[in-house]
Amino acid sequence: MFFSPLEQFQILPFFSFGIALFDFSITNAMITTFLGLGFFLFVHYCLSVYSFSCFPNRWQLLIEGLYLTTAGLIWDSIGPAGQKYFPFIFMIFSFILISNVSGLVPYSFTITSHLIQTMVLALSVFIGVVIICASTHGFHMLSLFLPGGTSLALAFLLVPIEIVSYIFKPLSLAVRLFANMMAGHTLLKVIAGFAWAMMGSGGLLLLAHIVPLVVLVILFGLELAVALIQAYVFTILSCIYINDAIVLH
Repeated sequence: MFFSPLEQFQILPFFSFGIALFDFSITNAMITTFLGLGFFLFVHYCLSVYSFSCFPNRWQLLIEGLYLTTAGLIWDSIGPAGQKYFPFIFMIFSFILISNVSGLVPYSFTITSHLIQTMVLALSVFIGVVIICASTHGFHMLSLFLPGGTSLALAFLLVPIEIVSYIFKPLSLAVRLFANMMAGHTLLKVIAGFAWAMMGSGGLLLLAHIVPLVVLVILFGLELAVALIQAYVFTILSCIYINDAIVLH
């Protein structure tokens, strides 16, 4: 699998350690996760402690932009009742955004290109939504699976369908992010490998390899846009699910 476009998604252990059925290995995925979170917390710390200027710098404008974007999403999707969920939504949005963008750096690792990682994020949102719905409405939350005015005969058909669709919400949320990131990075690797093979062939192909390089630059810009959009989509869908849990829709 050395020259495979999927090689970039391999989880490689740097230090293997396990006890019985538990694996505590330090992998490239774990290191990338901690580096992303550490960088984000470090920037926040530096801006909050060492920033004394009356005029905001570029880092301050970036963090304020993330803050305002998240606050706007919550206000538009949930309303005033969603302000208390701002820390959770802001952290989810920031983590996915950093993970998506850092995966475009050469020799880095894209955490969100693995379904297990995106599923953990989606399940954290889903479990939180269920807790919010149960604490707000109690047993009345079961009305989600049986619309009002439904006949008893139709209920036997609608209830299983509604339960399955409700359970598949986190799966669709996770697969959407995972598929977009994995497909984009695979395409970039294929085009880059094609250009490298043409350059190594020499002759006219050495000159023609400029064409896939230009395509690669265009696709890189497109993939950067996809990384930003997918973080936005994941966040706004999470806000919509929270709003549905609050209003029981």
